[in-house]
Amino acid sequence: MTTYVALLYSIVLGPGRRVVMSDLRDMAVGLGLENPRTLVATGNLVFEADKPIPDLERDLEAAFAQKFGKHVDIIVRDAGAWSKLVGANPFPEEAEREPDQVAVRVMRQPVAPDVIERLRPYVAADEKLAVVNGDIWLHFSRSAGTSRLLGVLTPKRAGGIGTSRNWNTVRRLGDMVSGL
Repeated sequence: MTTYVALLYSIVLGPGRRVVMSDLRDMAVGLGLENPRTLVATGNLVFEADKPIPDLERDLEAAFAQKFGKHVDIIVRDAGAWSKLVGANPFPEEAEREPDQVAVRVMRQPVAPDVIERLRPYVAADEKLAVVNGDIWLHFSRSAGTSRLLGVLTPKRAGGIGTSRNWNTVRRLGDMVSGL
């Protein structure tokens, strides 16, 4: 069995409706995934399975749409890839100092290096942006909610399907997949 992390793009089903994490775990059990567990109520699922990642993404997305009535992109990484992502943080000092202001947009397919140039006009002088192993890393030195960059991280501008997690979540998922 391989340990995987699944990241849901959104858990908002409509006005006033959010996915309950126990329902997400039940959905995973229904797919035959082993030992499903969640981290905070933001659509992070860790589980064990013996399937390739594209099959897991397809099955999770189909089951989600059936159970919750809405399509949501779901990105899956195995434990080794997640540990590599954790170790690749290009902003370790900032993450230590301000973990909620460092984030990574985990991409389904690696983005091209030129995505930085497409996004650069939206990066404020007090922000940082990097592509590492095909994922987009961000550091907001002020409130992330006021950043112009967040609004343009669409599949078209960011180079494909992805979903963002802050450093606190990335690190805690890393602890979960490594058994800490």
